[in-house]
Amino acid sequence: MKTTKLVIGIVAIVLSVVILFQSCAAGAANAMSGNGEVGGSAGFILALCLMIGGIVGIATRNSMGRGGQITAGSFFVLGAGIGALMAGSYSDLYIWAGISVLFGAVYLVSVILDRQ
Repeated sequence: MKTTKLVIGIVAIVLSVVILFQSCAAGAANAMSGNGEVGGSAGFILALCLMIGGIVGIATRNSMGRGGQITAGSFFVLGAGIGALMAGSYSDLYIWAGISVLFGAVYLVSVILDRQ
């Protein structure tokens, strides 16, 4: 499970950079069109949560405690919830939110499996 957590952490950090650039473009398009949507800001928050979750997941993958896994999983799920609820016309954000939920599920399930 340690290797899986390392891979998820690295992928989450790389995805956060991609989502950040897309969110900047979506936010600029929303601002120029004046449609009042906040998809760009939601994407920024999702990217930030993915970055934090990935860093925490990498840093705590070898620890014996469960606090790091719970924290990383919670950030992934929190970011996904914010991204999915506030996406608006920024439809790629639904895909990124789904990936973030999967990452969070892996971390939260690993808490249960490591306990037994």
